[in-house]
Amino acid sequence: MVDTPFPKLKLTVNKIGGHCYHGYKLGDQLILEDFTHPPQYFCLGLAQVLFPVIYALSFGARFPFMENQRSLLVTCPDGGKLEFKAEVLDKEGKVEFIPKDLNHKGPNPKKILVEVAKCEGKCSYGYKLSDKWETKGLRTIPNFCGAAFHTMFPALFALNFGAKFFFMDNPDSIDTVTCPDGGHVVFKVTRLNEE
Repeated sequence: MVDTPFPKLKLTVNKIGGHCYHGYKLGDQLILEDFTHPPQYFCLGLAQVLFPVIYALSFGARFPFMENQRSLLVTCPDGGKLEFKAEVLDKEGKVEFIPKDLNHKGPNPKKILVEVAKCEGKCSYGYKLSDKWETKGLRTIPNFCGAAFHTMFPALFALNFGAKFFFMDNPDSIDTVTCPDGGHVVFKVTRLNEE
């Protein structure tokens, strides 16, 4: 049993486009105890593309273009062999449902601020305390360290779709995004108010 404040998630194989090495079949369902605990022998390729989605859903993100805003479709990165539907389960084990936003007119990218919150040791990109970058939506930051961007992408994705980090002083921000190269740099990622 997992002791977690995060919801369970349901993955359903929604479409088949080729042979899956893991043997997943149309309609198969997998239950994740939370976004940090995949089932045993879970496909790591799927985990790679799925993580930003289940991370975002776990912190309240909504996808207004979906029939259920608390769900999203994720395609297998190995040639698109499978499509999974990711959904959030409530405390009773039922799928959370928020109907499609009929007023949704297309992408609404959010302005995001990335800054170095902590820096110890040497960063090969030369990042230092209080360095800042702005981006919009899911756009990459030009010439930014790929490893650092990869690590912060789940936070960018989540914030862009309305997630709130309930454990932070400012729930529109997370300041624990740590560089995978020795943890020398920790980034803060913040959704900015645009009024």
